[in-house]
Amino acid sequence: MEVLIAIAILALVAAFVSVPLRRSASSDGAQQAAADAALAALEARKQAKYREIRDTELDRAQGKLSEADFQRQYAELRAEAIAILKQIDAQGPALAPREPATDREGEREPGRGSV
Repeated sequence: MEVLIAIAILALVAAFVSVPLRRSASSDGAQQAAADAALAALEARKQAKYREIRDTELDRAQGKLSEADFQRQYAELRAEAIAILKQIDAQGPALAPREPATDREGEREPGRGSV
């Protein structure tokens, strides 16, 4: 009987002590998921801004924009794109896309991101 009580107390102590460890592991996962979502949103904004820049260049080529309007709009879009890129960089190197694996001479390994 005493052994069962000792085992029960030991189990309760172990559960109590492990609560912060389990909580931090789940919050780390939640933080990582939030950071991934933020990075994905920034990447989407970057791609949208690049499309806007291409559309502006196309509009100028088709004569829909004067040179002055193009220069103004292009400068604004470019500044916005740079701001987005700085936000992506601020997310930190841990969230940056990983470089493809390379072999000993700096060439990509077969089957790893080669095009």
